[in-house]
Amino acid sequence: MFTGIDEVDWASMEHAYGPADDVPELLYGLASADPAERESALDGMYGAVHHQGDVYACTLACIPFLFELAVDPGIRDRGGIVELLTSIGGIDLDEDDEDELDEDEIEGVANYAMAASAVSAGSSVFFELVGDEDPGVRLAAPLALATLHRRPGRVLALLRERLPVETDDEVRLALVEAAGRIALRHRPLAGQTADWLSRLAAEAYPPGLRLAALAQLARCAPDALPGDVVRVVSGLLRELRSRPGRPETPTAKVPGGDDTAVDLATAPTRSGQLRELSAEEPAGRRTPWAADLLRTLHSGLDDRVADRTALLKDQLCSPDPWQRIDAVRMSGGLIRAWRGSYDGLVRLVGVQLTDPDPRLADAASHVLEELFDLAAPAAEALAARVAADPGAWVKEWASGPPGLGSAVKALARLGDARVLPALAAAVERPEVPHDVGFAIRCLGDAAAPLAGALRRRLGEVGLDEGAYDRASPLLAGLTALRAGEAAPEVLRVLRGAPEYRGEWLRTAALRALKSFGPAAQCAVPELLRMVRRPGTAAATEAAEALWAVTGDAGVVLPVLAEGLRAEQVHDCRAAASALGGLGPRAEAVAPRLRALLAHEELWLRVDAAIALWEVSGRAGEAVPVLLSAWEKNRHVRVRVAECLARMGLAAAGSCAAQVLRAELLSVRRHNALDGGYGSHDTYEDERLLALCRRALLEDTGKGTTS
Repeated sequence: MFTGIDEVDWASMEHAYGPADDVPELLYGLASADPAERESALDGMYGAVHHQGDVYACTLACIPFLFELAVDPGIRDRGGIVELLTSIGGIDLDEDDEDELDEDEIEGVANYAMAASAVSAGSSVFFELVGDEDPGVRLAAPLALATLHRRPGRVLALLRERLPVETDDEVRLALVEAAGRIALRHRPLAGQTADWLSRLAAEAYPPGLRLAALAQLARCAPDALPGDVVRVVSGLLRELRSRPGRPETPTAKVPGGDDTAVDLATAPTRSGQLRELSAEEPAGRRTPWAADLLRTLHSGLDDRVADRTALLKDQLCSPDPWQRIDAVRMSGGLIRAWRGSYDGLVRLVGVQLTDPDPRLADAASHVLEELFDLAAPAAEALAARVAADPGAWVKEWASGPPGLGSAVKALARLGDARVLPALAAAVERPEVPHDVGFAIRCLGDAAAPLAGALRRRLGEVGLDEGAYDRASPLLAGLTALRAGEAAPEVLRVLRGAPEYRGEWLRTAALRALKSFGPAAQCAVPELLRMVRRPGTAAATEAAEALWAVTGDAGVVLPVLAEGLRAEQVHDCRAAASALGGLGPRAEAVAPRLRALLAHEELWLRVDAAIALWEVSGRAGEAVPVLLSAWEKNRHVRVRVAECLARMGLAAAGSCAAQVLRAELLSVRRHNALDGGYGSHDTYEDERLLALCRRALLEDTGKGTTS
């Protein structure tokens, strides 16, 4: 074995962490009799040699030796090696990808192409591995063939031949998944694949196999799904729950290993992330693969929101807590990405808050936390959970400041005053949770009873290097409450901010003073001192506060006008927005704002256009800039819609109305991303919808949430 490995000049190559002279040790480790050594070696291959999917020269040099390992029946855990080969050789780059590459990436693209060619050239060995004695190998081989072999028709025929004789349930699911992969990659074969999958879904096969067939149909031929797919899938889930059998071993996705499922009891884990997952999912879970199948099905159903909602509601009523946990997590994913009517679904998520299994209750509270107003159907359940568990009001972390618990945040984001005892307790903690201020802002005037405690705690903050962490949540709370009686305490912080994070702390203090308005008269001398350095971020913030306190445009306008010349785009944007706040009193700077409409930075163009309308009252120059930005960057839409709503369509014109109506008709959330999301995405999209309706003064009733 490994003939010629010493002849490779490994030291001349590099991987993610430096010279590749340690690669032979990793390869020998894959062949070790020690399970821990095999696991460590495979971890090293993914972590360094195939880091985040990259292909280096040393990765290419490994391919022949990995094939040797994969076909040697004396090697344990060969399934993981097959998956590694699949990942190395299975990266697709289409023409659009190649057009976007810069010079530094060309070498990497060449490596991907060589890897695909080398692994595909040897992929015939996977035909033999489909019948290997090791079920882990049989589990990995089908997807390797579907991904890598150049004769997909032959692979599809093998998958169909193999299914009746395969005895391992999870391998049978892998055969079906591989067929779906072929249909997606080779569209001429999609029809016959869909026919086969439809027969598997309809005939007297085990419920898990039928569910797998439906999941793959949803991916590659959604039109072939049965019309009553929700009823069918719900029935299959009930069958799975009622079937006797031994507990299954949990499975999980392999980082860098495409879509293949892996037996975590026999296969080495690839990273710490997988080890955590295997520990979280207990071995007593009966059908761990069902969650992956349902996620695949939901992904295939795509914009069929009503069907997906109905299916999740059925899952949330399951007596199986694991099915409910999966449903809670998938509900969060659905609501984050798609607009729909979710009251019933959210109510059922709220029911899970009372479950004795803390994993289920925690999963539900995390989903509700992200929904803001959409969590209203679960308000009673949230209030009950908060009242029943004071120990969960604040979450401590191994590093970093404490934060509010999910249920507390969810209830606060609903503006529900029943959260006040939790927030009051949080404010009195030795270390105030970092997100208290934001929760108070969501609660609004109902949080007014907290103003005294916030003021007192701010007065106790020592102005040393830890001042920002201790003061910022208190300042944010006072800002939200516009608690002008706290102006002396805020002024103390403004004057005494330490050097470490001092700029951040002064900004937070200035924003508090701005929110206080005329009640912050005691700060005027300090604000006047700060505006004497126009063009700086601090001067702009101070000018905004001074305008709010005194209303003296004569002093503020020159400072903000100079801010438009700042070198940093962020500082220019701040000055433009502040000038808009002055309204017609700042009309003298209209020419400078007009010049910024052609700036290369989109966000600055938007801020300048809005400010130009605010100071001049003329929409004709601003609206084309705003609508152009709307099309170019979806993340700017909330800011644009807010302006259009204030402007009114009589000024904005018919083009703006068309854009707003088109947004309301879209079922996809404007900021939905594949593979990632932000905690405020749903909130921002719901805000966009509300602004569009306000601007149009009507509700289309289509594709929007209530």
